Amino acid sequence: MLPRSRTLPARIYDGQVEERQDVRTYLQVEHSKNQNRDTEAINIEANYSKCFDDDGRLKRSGTLWTATSHIITAVIGSGVLSLAWAVGQLGWVAGPVVMILFAFVNLYTSNLLSKCYRSGDAATGQRNYTYMDAVKANLGGKKVKICGLIQYINLFGVAIGYTIAASVSMLAIKRSNCFHKHHKTSKCHMSSNGYMITFGIIEILFSQIPDFDQVWWLSIVAAVMSFTYSTVGLALGVAKVAENKAFKGSLTGISIGTMTDAGMVTSSQKMWRSLQALGAIAFAYSYSIILIEIQDTIKSPPAEHKTMRKATTISIAVTTIFYLLCGCMGYAAFGDNAPGNLLTGFGFFDPYWLLDIANIAIVVHLVGAYQVYCQPLFAFIEKWSAQRWSRSNFVTAEYDLPIPFYGVYQLNFFRLVWRTCFVVLTTLIAMLLPFFNDVVGILGALGFWPLTVYFPLEMYIAQNKIRSWTSHWIGLQMLSMACLLISIAAAVGSVAGVVLDLRTYKPFKTRY
Repeated sequence: MLPRSRTLPARIYDGQVEERQDVRTYLQVEHSKNQNRDTEAINIEANYSKCFDDDGRLKRSGTLWTATSHIITAVIGSGVLSLAWAVGQLGWVAGPVVMILFAFVNLYTSNLLSKCYRSGDAATGQRNYTYMDAVKANLGGKKVKICGLIQYINLFGVAIGYTIAASVSMLAIKRSNCFHKHHKTSKCHMSSNGYMITFGIIEILFSQIPDFDQVWWLSIVAAVMSFTYSTVGLALGVAKVAENKAFKGSLTGISIGTMTDAGMVTSSQKMWRSLQALGAIAFAYSYSIILIEIQDTIKSPPAEHKTMRKATTISIAVTTIFYLLCGCMGYAAFGDNAPGNLLTGFGFFDPYWLLDIANIAIVVHLVGAYQVYCQPLFAFIEKWSAQRWSRSNFVTAEYDLPIPFYGVYQLNFFRLVWRTCFVVLTTLIAMLLPFFNDVVGILGALGFWPLTVYFPLEMYIAQNKIRSWTSHWIGLQMLSMACLLISIAAAVGSVAGVVLDLRTYKPFKTRY
């Protein structure tokens, strides 16, 4: 049986009201008149602490490795597939340097953000369950609403991007088998709409998992899948380089005059594509928007921020190595013709079965990654709705639903309806705007500066009471401004890419 959802108060079960109790209510109950009342109170608290944490919620069970798997699932997502293209726009010098710089910035700001999980004492202070809670506790004011708006728009956008990426990989499996069957005599063009709908149906089912901490097993599976397809992409890149007997590419990236699917690359397009590449790399490292939610699954002691710091270091180190290998070997294999999706650039020929395995791994990974990113958004809407309509059975009631070979599932009708509508909406938008690279670039630009850099730095300044215009404060502000300029540049480049794609685009009729 699943533990009770943390996102809903769960006041009603099968029509009967259940009042939730925590440590405070136990200790505030009027003492009984028997002689052993003190001993009983102590025993109640001791027994309570075995099942519940200091905030009255169910005992957290996350470890260093579950947190690491959550992060890897979030980081090594569809973004890795566009890195060869991103390096192709920037060249052999700027490409790897930009990736390493993004890795260091993310590592630094993520460690600062992890310390915001608790307010006051790092080990016993009040918990902040979400990114917005941390901003509210440390900064307050209008910044809380601004943070929430940016965070949840970004999560919504990630769901759209992952739907596009999953459909492309599902389509790639079908096309590779088509090419193999017809021995390269057919162009095997087909629509991605059916595959987006299929992915949406799968996500409707998985989105009914009530809580973030209940998808840990899905994250571990997804993390394994991410290593699988990244390794296949790397191996195929190495094989392609060996076949070419040379490293393709140049120090400055794609050359002006190169023919692409969108036409000949002009000097202005070269600039836009380079800026868009910054957004693609930023998106590939983006996970700060769910860092606090991941940290809220970790058990203590030791203090959660210590475990999270280790998990962040391990995850970013591993992903950076993979990113450098996949991005650089993909560029070395294809040069200026590096594809926007690495695993669709090998022509779908031999070994077609290996490409099928890699694309299946991508789809499985994205099923899990979709949930890792969307669960915080689900939780926010459901918590707000439960507070807004606390007396509504539709919103707050949970009913026990026996499921064969599984146990008892706690059904909530609001959760069922709202999450289904969310998945349907993201699927429709993905079908309407299926521009993988452009969507990735826009999402990276939108979320990088405010969520990965600005708010963590501002909370760190507030926590440590760093005075304005000191050398430390100036250094932090310079880092923030530099990242802001990068975000603006990446957004401009990605929007320019969307405008270019729209010239030859027909809604719901995209074919590959």
